[in-house]
Amino acid sequence: MLIEGLERVANEFVYRRAEKFAQNEFGNFVRLDLAIEARKRLIFLPHDLKVKSSVGAGKWAAVPWLAFFDPIITETATKGFYVVYLINAQTQEISLSLNQGTTEVYREFGETNGREVLKRRAADMRQRVHDYCKNFSSNPIELGSQESLPKGYEAGHAFGRTYLSGAINPDQFYNDLEKMLFAYEALIDRGGIIPSDVMNEEAQSSDITETRKYVLSRRIERSSKVRREVLSKGPIRCQGCGLDPIIHLNYQGRPQNSPLDIHHSKPIGQLREGETRRYKVPDDFMILCPTCHRLIHKQKNSSDLQALRSQIKFKHTILPENSP
Repeated sequence: MLIEGLERVANEFVYRRAEKFAQNEFGNFVRLDLAIEARKRLIFLPHDLKVKSSVGAGKWAAVPWLAFFDPIITETATKGFYVVYLINAQTQEISLSLNQGTTEVYREFGETNGREVLKRRAADMRQRVHDYCKNFSSNPIELGSQESLPKGYEAGHAFGRTYLSGAINPDQFYNDLEKMLFAYEALIDRGGIIPSDVMNEEAQSSDITETRKYVLSRRIERSSKVRREVLSKGPIRCQGCGLDPIIHLNYQGRPQNSPLDIHHSKPIGQLREGETRRYKVPDDFMILCPTCHRLIHKQKNSSDLQALRSQIKFKHTILPENSP
């Protein structure tokens, strides 16, 4: 079970760090078995999340963790924001946290300024999902380490709950996890850590609901996971003007690196916060060249392919009336 697995990490990590890192049985347990137990908790929840757990890369980490990533935002603990269990092996405490990638922020701002940036963003996250935040504690967490990454995790903590190993109430534990994952998805739906004025400018709208829907739609389009899935369905040519990168641009690279864009064609008005499925591949997407992509976003109905085609005076290929 997930609780027992996290408690084992909390209870044993201090001693295991004295062992050889490579091919370590305990390390394999955390990376594989613990992650599997966490994935089991998602089976009956409406979330498409990637799960990863770690005790370090190449050497023992200061703080072991188990994280849930939405691929729309991130698939790694180094950037974006995500839900994570962080373990203080000194006190044998396990903290459930809505947190942020530290490495990317450090790289841009440096460690000292970076921690201040993480704190400000954590406060913004609390405000944006204040209705979920009230179910948790926004008190700081302590991870028992003065190393760089743990201090960043402490700064990036928005809200959560800390449990003492051996004294965990299973009902509260799993209820907290479920509520936290819904808080995570709500934060994504509401724009994440993007400032409101930036969202409004990008969406060219002052209506907060429509702005959030637009930003979510654009996040989906830019997801590397979604891009790979859509382009794998092909054919890889612009559905507006017919531009074929191989024929017209002599493109010889991999399909996922094609100069074409992915357009989330599901009407923005149909997006609802917290809906079970944000997209379906390939039904909810078009493949467009950058020019056609900009044009279709200016239409009143961004899913109307025929309206887009009617604007284009020159086509690279004459497309059949109902071609994909």
